[in-house]
Amino acid sequence: MAKMVEGRVCIVTGAGRGIGREHALMLAEHGAKVVVNDLGGSPEGTGSDVGPAQQVVDEITGFGGQAVANTDDVSDFEGAKRMVHQAIETFGRLDVLVNNAGILRDRMLVNMTEGEWDAVVKVHLKGTFSPTRHAAEYWREQVKAGNTVDARVINTTSVSGIYGNPGQTNYGAAKMGIGAFTIISSMELARYGITVNAIAPGALTRLTEPLMGGAITEEIREAQSPRWIAPICVWLASVESAGVTGRVFEASGQFLAIAESWHRGPSVTPVDDPTQLGPIVADLVARARPNADMGGQDRV
Repeated sequence: MAKMVEGRVCIVTGAGRGIGREHALMLAEHGAKVVVNDLGGSPEGTGSDVGPAQQVVDEITGFGGQAVANTDDVSDFEGAKRMVHQAIETFGRLDVLVNNAGILRDRMLVNMTEGEWDAVVKVHLKGTFSPTRHAAEYWREQVKAGNTVDARVINTTSVSGIYGNPGQTNYGAAKMGIGAFTIISSMELARYGITVNAIAPGALTRLTEPLMGGAITEEIREAQSPRWIAPICVWLASVESAGVTGRVFEASGQFLAIAESWHRGPSVTPVDDPTQLGPIVADLVARARPNADMGGQDRV
């Protein structure tokens, strides 16, 4: 089997379980040296444990790969800096950052607490910004020093964010924010040889399995296995993906797709009298495409 990321140094956050674990294992199978980051907390983001990250490192070294564990909190700015520096100090460089760490604290909006909002937004949104900020600084300094950079940032968004899902205003808002972060940072970082893309995965993990609300058949479990998400992550991490940036890929056991971002829909000449807007807005809404459902199709 050809190794797509031979010798490339990758950080994968939230890599102790689920999708992140599959990313780390497949990257290592394809020749990458991996920093396996995982705080080791609960699905709600409480507690810490080096065990999950170290177990993945042991799996990787067990089949002859190279990996090291990291348990920094990705939403802590200094912790994210330590993680980036650990990759550079351990393996001599950094080529790929996969921002995957996340938590859930689902609640309907009218019952959501400030703490539930803050915790989810911090881990997902700040936990994407902080490692990216430090990795981008490293790559920019490499360019200033005259070195060639061919780097990757791969973020994790969600269909809950790009399409919307009741009970997840905190999670969905953070994931939609990651989509915007992906697009804007891809514009800013292109000059340094850095691409930025995102993956919206569909998979059964310890975070999502409780949301299924019933018996999960083996067919469903296979179609929603986290292993289906890793191939697009590995491809995006490779040098082959250099021409692709600012994109969001939906990935699951059913399909691989591009999620298209907001586009301007029907429009009219503006008016300065709000009393005239009733029929105008009604016409615009009637001609506009409905918002997508969780399957990415027109909501009916």
